Amino acid sequence: MDLIFRNVRIDDAQPLVDVAVQAGKIAEIAQHIASTAGREIQGEGKVLVAGFVEGHLHLEKANVMQRKANRSGTLKEAIAVTAELKPTLTREDIRERSIQVLRALVQAGTTHVRAHAEFDPAQGFTGLEVVLELREAFREVIDIQVVAFPQEGILKLPGMPAMMAQAMEMGADVVGGIPYNDLSAQEHIDFVFDLAKRYGKDIDLHQDFADDAEHMTIEYVARRTIAEGYQGRVCVGHLTSLAAVSPARQAQVIALLREADISVMCLPATDLHLGARGDSHNVRRTLTPVRALRDGGVTVCLATNNIRNAFTPYGTGDLLHIAQLAIPACHLGGADDQATVLSMLTTNPAKALGLKHHGLAVGNDADLVLVDCRAVADVILDLPTRLMVLKRGKVVATAEHRRSVAF
Repeated sequence: MDLIFRNVRIDDAQPLVDVAVQAGKIAEIAQHIASTAGREIQGEGKVLVAGFVEGHLHLEKANVMQRKANRSGTLKEAIAVTAELKPTLTREDIRERSIQVLRALVQAGTTHVRAHAEFDPAQGFTGLEVVLELREAFREVIDIQVVAFPQEGILKLPGMPAMMAQAMEMGADVVGGIPYNDLSAQEHIDFVFDLAKRYGKDIDLHQDFADDAEHMTIEYVARRTIAEGYQGRVCVGHLTSLAAVSPARQAQVIALLREADISVMCLPATDLHLGARGDSHNVRRTLTPVRALRDGGVTVCLATNNIRNAFTPYGTGDLLHIAQLAIPACHLGGADDQATVLSMLTTNPAKALGLKHHGLAVGNDADLVLVDCRAVADVILDLPTRLMVLKRGKVVATAEHRRSVAF
């Protein structure tokens, strides 16, 4: 074997086990592995988990909040501030800040990230080009799925439909969209589906990000998903409007989402910050209804979205910080609820992103994190030190070295 973890905890209900890695894969999991390895890690009862999966992140506009502030804290001003900044962002600037974020992700145990890279006629393709380059440069350290994301809309910008197609030709992995920020939400959705079908790509939408449900279009997305046979290939982020509908309608929408097999990314850091800015008292949480979605059979995930910019003026890139924010905000603090949170950082987003070989099982990629705690249930509570991070069997970060060894 190439590497063996000895006496690690992977399940609180089971004894300690050894986990062997060979040729980038998990080769064996047993209470005692007779084989030896070139490198053996004494776990001493510490927890080994599958690598975290960051399902929704904007790399190229991270760490810019000092350049122009969002004074009102509203979504409208966040979009305006970012639109003003984007033409000033150079290739070198985007690359430097994106690498800062990727380094933080890897050190925190994230082994996959879906990055929404935006472009428009004013900015050009600079951001998308840099993120595509980083996908190739760091593929041995972290897998990056690149979403072609039209933040400023598609239909309302001259030349943007052609730019969307060009982004796919350039190598984007996923077709993105933002129906609520365009002339017609339904026409925007139709364009995204048509483009995705043309290139055989999955879809990821910024969907129904509002305090109320007046203009909600998730039902149209779900029905189009079913009609096109795109079940399991559509993901939506935000979906905060779903919390504003009646319980009866919410149940109907959730049943439709389950039928369409649409995954939902809850983005608590951004949505709590921007949401309910017009409320004078008894301020709403403005989060997608995580527990109802989970209990209704929908794949629901927790993700970061933005780091230190006009949309989210804080953040570290550590998904465990997002989990700790979501636990009280989404009422996930009960014992039974807590038991479901870790999967919202690992197996659920892996399913949402279509990852075929992720998870702590023999034959899967050895994307693993050894953490400094002794119960799997405590991982989301302790914010434990990430002692070692493996990407396909290669050690890419350790607690002793605050920088990933691969950067």
